[in-house]
Amino acid sequence: MTGDKDALAAQLAAAVDDAISDSARHDWAQHLARERVLVGRQGIFSPRLRPFAYQLSFRPPGTAGAAAPHHATWTELQHERATAHVLRATFGRADLEQVAHGRWMFVRFPRAYLVGDLPVPARPDRLVIEIADNVEVDAEVIAGVRRLRERGFRVAIPGFVSRPGQRRLLPHTDFVKIDVRDLDVEGRPVVELARSYGALLVAEYIEHPWMLHQSRDLGFDLFQGNLLEPSATLDRSAARLLRPVG
Repeated sequence: MTGDKDALAAQLAAAVDDAISDSARHDWAQHLARERVLVGRQGIFSPRLRPFAYQLSFRPPGTAGAAAPHHATWTELQHERATAHVLRATFGRADLEQVAHGRWMFVRFPRAYLVGDLPVPARPDRLVIEIADNVEVDAEVIAGVRRLRERGFRVAIPGFVSRPGQRRLLPHTDFVKIDVRDLDVEGRPVVELARSYGALLVAEYIEHPWMLHQSRDLGFDLFQGNLLEPSATLDRSAARLLRPVG
C-alpha cells in the first residue's frame, strides 16, 4: 500500500508541476531575483582568537538585516523554513567562499533534516550539523545523526546543560557548545561531561573579557560571542542561483 501511495503522490506532484504555466515560472524566477537574500554570520574562534568557523543564522528578507524572532517561539515549520532559507542563501548560490572563506559553517537543523525528511546539502567539507535545541532526541534522531556522520558530516550540540537527550547525543557529537552565562550554575562538572567523548568544546555568548578568561581556564577549545565578533548580516542577493539544495 505504501508503494501505491508514493506512486499516487508522485503523479499528483507531476500533474501540479505540468499545470504551472511558463509565464508563472518566469514571474516566480523574477521574484526570486529581486528578493533580498540575507544570512547572519558570526565567527567562532580558536584559542589564539583566529577564525575557525562561522555560525550562520536566519535573517528575514526585506528587513534591512533585522534579526529573526527568537527561535524559542518558532513552530517546527518556521524552524524548517528558516533552515531552508540559510541553505539556499549559502549552498544554493554561487561564490560560497565569499561566505565560508574556507572554514566550517555551523547551521542549526530541526528534526526533519536529521531524520532524512528534508535534504541536507552534500557538503560535509564545509557544513557542521548543529542540532536545534527543541529536537526531541529519540531512536530515529540518533539513527539519522549516525547516518549523517557516516556521510562525513560533523555534528554539534548547542546550549549543553546535560539534559537527557543531550547526553544521548554525546557519543555522536564532534562539537559541544556551552553558554558561558550558565557556568556559574553548571560549572566544571558539566564541562567535564561535555568533553567525555572527545568533542571540542565551544564557549558561546562571550560578552565580557572575564567570560573569555573563565572559558580559557576551564579548557574550552573554541570561542564565540559579541566580544570577539558581533553577528553581521550578509546580502547574498547578487550571487547566482544554483540548482536546488540537496
